[in-house]
This record gives sequence, C-alpha cells and structure tokens, in this order.
Amino acid sequence: MDLDTLNEKQKEAVEATEGPVLVLAGAGSGKTKVLTTRIAYLIKEKKVRPTSILAITFTNKAALEMKERVVNLLGEDGYRIQISTFHSFGLLILKQNYEKLGFLKNFTIADSEDSLTIIKKIIKEKNLDPKLFSPRLIRNKISGAKNELLSPDEYDKYANTDFEKIVVDIYKKYQKRLKANNSVDFDDLLTLPITLFNEYPEVLKRYQEQYKYLLVDEYQDTNEAQYILTKYISAKYKNICVVGDNDQSIYSFRGANYRNILNFEKDYQDCKTIMLEENYRSTKNILNVANEVIKNNTLRKDKKLWTNNDTGVKIKYVRTENEEDEAIQVFKEIKELINKGVPKKEIVVLYRTNVQSRVFEEEALKENIPYKVIGSFYFYKRKEIKDLIAYLKLIYNFKDDNSLTRIINVPKRKIGIKSIEQLTNKASSTNSSMYENLSGTKELEFKKIIDDLIEESKKCTLTNLVDLVLDKTGLKQELENEKTIEADTKLEHLEEFKSITKHFEENNGIISLGDFLENISLVADIEEHKENDDVITLMTIHSAKGLEFDYVFLVGLEESLFPHSNCLENKDELEEERRLCYVAITRARVRLWLFNARKRMLYGNTNYNLPSRFLDEIADEYLEKEENKDVTIINKEEMIDKNASYNLGDKVIHDKYKEGVIVGISDDILTIAFEHGIGIKQMIKGHKSIRKVD
Repeated sequence: MDLDTLNEKQKEAVEATEGPVLVLAGAGSGKTKVLTTRIAYLIKEKKVRPTSILAITFTNKAALEMKERVVNLLGEDGYRIQISTFHSFGLLILKQNYEKLGFLKNFTIADSEDSLTIIKKIIKEKNLDPKLFSPRLIRNKISGAKNELLSPDEYDKYANTDFEKIVVDIYKKYQKRLKANNSVDFDDLLTLPITLFNEYPEVLKRYQEQYKYLLVDEYQDTNEAQYILTKYISAKYKNICVVGDNDQSIYSFRGANYRNILNFEKDYQDCKTIMLEENYRSTKNILNVANEVIKNNTLRKDKKLWTNNDTGVKIKYVRTENEEDEAIQVFKEIKELINKGVPKKEIVVLYRTNVQSRVFEEEALKENIPYKVIGSFYFYKRKEIKDLIAYLKLIYNFKDDNSLTRIINVPKRKIGIKSIEQLTNKASSTNSSMYENLSGTKELEFKKIIDDLIEESKKCTLTNLVDLVLDKTGLKQELENEKTIEADTKLEHLEEFKSITKHFEENNGIISLGDFLENISLVADIEEHKENDDVITLMTIHSAKGLEFDYVFLVGLEESLFPHSNCLENKDELEEERRLCYVAITRARVRLWLFNARKRMLYGNTNYNLPSRFLDEIADEYLEKEENKDVTIINKEEMIDKNASYNLGDKVIHDKYKEGVIVGISDDILTIAFEHGIGIKQMIKGHKSIRKVD
C-alpha cells in the first residue's frame, strides 16, 4: 500500500498496528487521513478482516465522513467495517443482547423530550412543585449520574441534600418507567452495554474476540462511560489506537474528561505515543500565536505545532471603544475582503458567548452582507426574545390578540387550550379584544399583571420596564428554576435585550414604548438570509470545533468575557478557556484578527474590561496593533445633563421632533406634547437632544 502521501509521523501512526497507540494530533495535522489510512493498511497489508475493526467517533457527520473515505480506499470492504458513534455502537450491542437486559426485541429509544415528559409525570404524581423541582434540571442530574456510571442506589450515596434525595427517588421511578415502557434513553445506550459486560463476562469476551482492533477519534472528549466501554472492548488484545488533542478539550460542561487522554499512557504502560505536530492548515504566524497561548497551560502534553506553509501576514489586533465600534470595524475589514473577491463562506466571526452575536447580526443587516448564525437562532427570532417582545406589545396595545395568545400561558399558568378558544370566540362575537374578555381566576391573575405593567410603563424607562416584565410575569423565575445550561443561555439573551433598550434611550433620548417597538420591528422584520454557500458565518468558538476558514475574526478578547468571569477563580476552568482560545486561533488558514473593546454593554450594564490575559501571552513580534479612533462614540455622561431643571409648560425644541411643550414631569421622565402631528412623547430628563426655549 502506497504511504508516500503521508509525512513520517503520520506513516508511523499508520504502521504501528499492534498494541496500544496514542496519537496526539494537533489542529490541522491530518488526523482523519491517518485514521482512514490506518484502517485500509490493517486490511490490505496486515490482512485483518474488516469485521474485526471497530472505529468510533463522536458525531454522525464525522462517522459518515470516515466511512466515505474508507470506502473510497477499500471499495466494498469498507462497508463491512463497524464505523459509528459511541451511541450507535451501544445500540448495536443492545439490539444483539436485549433479552439479557430484560427488554423485548421491539424496545424503543426515548429522546430528550420523551425523558422530560416521563419526569414531569413523576413530579406531578409526587405532588411536587415543578417550579422548585425543575424537570429539566432533574433530567440533567439523572443524565450526569448515568454518564458517571452511577445507578440510583450508587447516586444515593452522594445525595446530601433534601433536593438530591428527591432526585434519587425520581431517578428510581424514571428507570422503572422506562423499563415498563420497554424503552431506553440515550444515556442507556452507553451505560447498559457496560452493565451487560459486568453481568455476562462471556458476552464481553465475544465482543473482544470480534473487535480485535479498536480506533477511537476525539479521545479527549470521552466521558466516564465512553472511557470504560473502550477499555472493556480492548482489554484482551490491547490493539487500541486513540487519536485526539488534549489542547482541544473544550467540552467539560458535557461531561468530557480530558484527563482520559493524559492518563492513556498510565492505563496502557507499553503504549506507543506519536505526535502529529506538522500543521497543513495555517500560516506560520497563526501557529506561532497558537503555540504562544497554549504553552501557558500546565495540564498538557508538550506539543508544538509547526508548518511548511508560508509565514503569512502578522495577526492584526484591534482595540476599539465599545461593542458597536467593534462590529463596525470587523465589517469594515470584511467588506474589504469581499471587494477583493474573497468568498463570503471563507469568513467567520467567532465569539465566546451567543449574546455577542447581536451587534454583528445588526451590522451585517445594515451593510446588506448575507450571513448565517451557527448554533443559535437569529437574535430577534429566539423564542424567549419573541415572548418578551410579545409582553411589551401587549402592554403597549392590550387589543393585540396575537401577542396575548402567544404569552398568556408563558410561563405556564394553567390556562388551557379550551379557555383560549373560548376567549377567541367571545372576542370575535362581541367585536372586542381577548384581553377585554379575560374572566376566569387564572385569566384575571394574568390580566392584573398586565394592568400593573401598563401603569408602570407610564412612569419608568424602557430598561426598567423590561426588568419589571421579566420579574412580574415569572419569565425570569421559570428559567432560573431550571438551572440548566440551556436556561442560563436564555436568561443571558433576555438580559442582553436590556442593552438594546439602553442604547435606544441613550442615543435618542426617547423612552416611548411605541417608538421603541417600531424601531426594533424594522430590524426584527428584515427577513433572515436563507442559508446558502455565499454567506459569512457568525458562531461561538464551541460550535467552530472541527471547522476551518481562510479568514477568522476572534472578537471580545477581554477579561471576564474571554476568559469568562465564571472561570477566573478555578485553574482547571481557566485552562479550558485557554484551550478554547487555542481552538479559535487554529480555525484560521490565511489571516486572523483579534478584537476587543475598552467598554462593553452586556445585559444592560456597561463594563470597562482589561484586555484578555491571552493577548498578553502573545509576543509583540507576531502582532500588528491598531487602536481605532475613527468612530464617534456616544458617551452617556455627555448625553445627559443631570443638573437640567424643567417646569410644566416649558417650551422645548427636540433635534428630531422640533417644537413641543412639557405636559408632565415624573422622576427622570418628561412627557412632551410635540407639534406638527407628532403627538405625545416621553423623553429622558436632561437628554442633550432637548433644549429649553426661553
């Protein structure tokens, strides 16, 4: 078999077929090529039967890609090799041994929503308050326990609080319910094979004899159950080859344990370790920056990427004034690339958290540059944002039946579908709004909330109104009770909405709810660009793992944002943040930009952050530094005159609405009647857009 297309280290990894092998494959070092060539080499040169090989990876997409490459190398034999995800392999074992585990042949797999439904029923049967005992949180607790191979009885040993004791009880009932339904969940696809092997050693021996050669991709992302499963299968012949990169382990929040790859040499003491350090993806300068950052981690194998590629241009570092300036400058660079003929699909903006996407989405819309957001929805089309906007619309216009229908039961208020149908019919027959026909106990409770918010809206700022909506409606409390990553992300989005209201107030001086809703409708109603090849990409760094682009913009490199504030006090978490930075840098093939801002408004609060420590770890020789001073920045202190005084009847001139008379004064709010058909507007007291007329 011709191995001339491989470098020396890749060739060594392919030819080391016997015994345990650890391949530490740096970013862009051709690990998939090594894996697929190794499989072909085993069959063609070592005469290993295709059915004796098991190759495991993490995603269906990766498994499919590997299968296609192997078939291209081997032809029909490629289809006889077991190439699959961990979960698919676990399912295969269950299908072949269902009786031993007490299932019928036609067992079904409960997806995450099915699991949630079962848990909700158990919570209801136990007369527990779902607000205090969040079904999603309990589902995640059970899933975590399973992936740590803890049965309900074993989990009970670690249950120290009343809440944990209740989780244990629900866990037991949940497992019994699954069994009674002849069902398994996704976690069972990993844990039940291990249970099977422990209870039936002869079954384990059968699989050990069948799969004499085991290859595992992305080994740094394995959790406890996946680690034990591979250890069991390979225990007899020890022909296990694991490929991974401890510097790209970024999924601890999913249960991944990067120590599995660091401890591989302890688990298999006669292990052969091969470093794939030659990178085929990036320029020398990009790799130098990646190496500069990652060498500061202590919990890693000493690996240094190098390349024969061109040196490339220096990495451009731009410090801007604020997040809006950051987006403007990023798109200034992007427009130059597009004008030079760079395909949009080769351009990506990477950020640490989803909420950072909003300003880039809005800038893309302003510049009419097509884009797609990966791993997230368009900001204004996210469910939680649409719910919040629906509340604001109903407060502004209680006759808005569409908005009422959307949120009358968000969060759940036990107002059923029949009640909503009756409301709709009653409103239609009396030619009135649904709001005016609210009558039942739960409906009137909802009406009281909206009535109170309508009154509050007349005397508070937009940002304060958003806070009141989140609190009084229960939107915030419901998500806080969930205590899940998904719920935390939704809370971040809702908090980020306050940045939009703050910007609107500061830039315009207007706090009119109607004007604000009209303003965001102009952005939110622009049709999202359909996904196609000719678009730039916006995505979190976590979502970018495994991808590569010619031109990468890494934004938000500030302390408390990246590295994230949640990780600053914990060494392990801080090192994972640094690995995340390494992953971001190594996505770039041709050019890399690093951006941050002096001040940033997130969740409605303006913070002045220091540049990220990761920037300090990069030698100046690799950077081209630029401090942007082109954009005129709005300074809140300059916009508001706190000493301005007003009286009822004062005549004023507004920059946009011209002449008006003050007809109301409340706290920090002026109510002004403008001429020329403009009507009544509420404004921030002392805003520089308003001038008194003597």
